[in-house]
Amino acid sequence: MLLHRRIYQFFIIYCLGVAGLLLIKYVLALSDYVIPGFHILWNTAAGTFRQYFKDAMNTLLVAVLGQIISIILALAIGIAGRRATWFGSFIKVAAYNIQAYPIVALAPIIFILLGDGLISRLLIAAMICYFPLLLSVIGIMSEPVTDVEHFYRITGRMRWQLEVKIRAFENLNKLTTVIAGSATLAMAGTIVAEFIVSDAGIGYAIRIALFQSDLSKILVALFFIGVTLSVYQGLLETAGFLIKRGWTQNA
Repeated sequence: MLLHRRIYQFFIIYCLGVAGLLLIKYVLALSDYVIPGFHILWNTAAGTFRQYFKDAMNTLLVAVLGQIISIILALAIGIAGRRATWFGSFIKVAAYNIQAYPIVALAPIIFILLGDGLISRLLIAAMICYFPLLLSVIGIMSEPVTDVEHFYRITGRMRWQLEVKIRAFENLNKLTTVIAGSATLAMAGTIVAEFIVSDAGIGYAIRIALFQSDLSKILVALFFIGVTLSVYQGLLETAGFLIKRGWTQNA
């Protein structure tokens, strides 16, 4: 249900956007070179479907891997920095300071040091979606669930693993929401990396279309990005719902 909702919501937004462009085209009597007509869009979609589908899957794979890396880093730092100690404060301040640098400024350095391969794309995708994840994880892990944790503390059964599990369970909705939301940032980060310097992915395809001044190819590429992201976010939300239901039943 969540997956279907994500997909049809995207179709509505995309169709409204294309309809708006076509309305501007016909009202202002613009040529197909400026805004392509529907027949040109259709022919472009038919001619580029296979290649753009492969490009979108390539981008999605990198985005998923980058998001996984960012989730692992955010959880590790959030758990390590959950206590109001000197070490916890140091970890949080260091994480904030690193993220303070804009990724657009760091991207050229990354490409100079690591080249334009998979590692650079992964790193940029992870860095872009890491910070909102970190903020949420630190906020969740730093806030005690007093009623539940008090029982385990007075019985001497509290361990850090149990503390993390309790706080994650009580805030599972927030965690699943922010993880699903970070998929957009991971995808955006990967596309930015591909657009700046890369020879693969849908971001690279958009860069080529931009150099060719081909708006129809850009619109088709945006369609594939939207569909791919909608499916991925829908799957994440569904997985979060199933995990919460299973965790609740076992609790």
